[in-house]
Amino acid sequence: MQAKIHVGIMFAPRIRFELNGSFSGSSADDALSGEGSVELTPDGQCHLTFNNTTQPVDLPLFFHPRNEKSCFFDLKDVTIGINFHWERQENQRFKGGLKIIEENGHLTAVNVLPLEEYLKSVISSEMSANSSEDLLKAHAVISRSWLLAQIDKEEKLKAEKPQVSGHFTDTEHIRWYDREDHRNFHVCADDHCQRYQGITKASTPAVNKAIDETFGQVLTYNDAICDARYSKCCGGISELFENVWEPVNHPYLARVTDNHREPEGFDTNLDSEEKAIAWIAHSPEAFCNTTDKKILSQVLNDYDQETFDFYRWEKEFTQQEIKDLLKKRIGIEVGEVLELIPVERGESGRLVKLQIRGTERTITIGKELEIRKAFSDSHLYSSAFVAAAENIEQGIPQKFIFTGAGWGHGVGLCQIGAAVMGAKGYKYEEILAHYFKGALLEKKY
Repeated sequence: MQAKIHVGIMFAPRIRFELNGSFSGSSADDALSGEGSVELTPDGQCHLTFNNTTQPVDLPLFFHPRNEKSCFFDLKDVTIGINFHWERQENQRFKGGLKIIEENGHLTAVNVLPLEEYLKSVISSEMSANSSEDLLKAHAVISRSWLLAQIDKEEKLKAEKPQVSGHFTDTEHIRWYDREDHRNFHVCADDHCQRYQGITKASTPAVNKAIDETFGQVLTYNDAICDARYSKCCGGISELFENVWEPVNHPYLARVTDNHREPEGFDTNLDSEEKAIAWIAHSPEAFCNTTDKKILSQVLNDYDQETFDFYRWEKEFTQQEIKDLLKKRIGIEVGEVLELIPVERGESGRLVKLQIRGTERTITIGKELEIRKAFSDSHLYSSAFVAAAENIEQGIPQKFIFTGAGWGHGVGLCQIGAAVMGAKGYKYEEILAHYFKGALLEKKY
């Protein structure tokens, strides 16, 4: 039997919503419909305004649809793409129930709905609903697998001590981001977990077919559901889980060359600096090395299509920009930045640790996402980059040029690579077998 899941949608001191259809509130006899808002005052009090009447309320609040098929609710000014270059606000529509809770001095709107209904939106939010049938099926399986693995992991975390997500000393600043960030719901609706925009992104018959025909199917390894990760573009080679998140090895998240054969002229063991530089400097053949706009439009929604330089890219920073970003984004000051020194690279060439040598301080930062945060107001495309210092005046570089590969963490399925595989006629079972070595496809419910 499929589970009901709790998805954190938005986080704000005031949440505006509209109930369409009949919802019950604190009493099962309620028949609520119309516009409302919940606001948290500076003194910690919570007020509900509904159809122009305001009253104090206790949290959590829960609005239950009296008919799950016909009822839906709207949330106003939902922020999507949080801290990414496409961040924006939009109104969104959802099936299921609306729960409002308090977390750390702000309100959180949570959508409660059946797992398979959630997946219909995820597939349409993560990529175009017009993608190939086998890409949609492959993504349905990994999204379902990932979610169930997170629910299982969350239950285990509740019984354990708080998770350590890094370590910080005078010389090292190492951090990773994962499940410990959400304790009051299963997953969030943004790129931190899986993009989920309710029924705002209309599902097509193809999406519904992909969900229905893979209903209950998951990837497993040693009888456990796989923590099946994915990113936009691996850059030609996928990364290991432990180089991005907690130091746990998942054999099914092994290094994968995103090609039907090893590319000629390259040594693809990219944890070596020399080999990583050679790989990033060129554009080897790979499934995800494509400029086919028709295929890309299957994977990239409108706001993702604001850029196409994801397989190989270049970014330029001034000395002042580097210093400002380090201070603003991760709270580090080193004086004038003299050198950016790779300390450790993963299997895909992504930096796991990067040393920043400055006139006042030298410090090593990691892991993958923390490095990406350090060099962008949103997120750098990936940590698979080579940094060159230029315009050196009195020993101080005035400019840094980053040459990089890929978009995202690179672990597991490469969405653009999988889209190309689907367009080439690979079946979803073959796509899954390519990216998740040794995993089995099983029906769990």
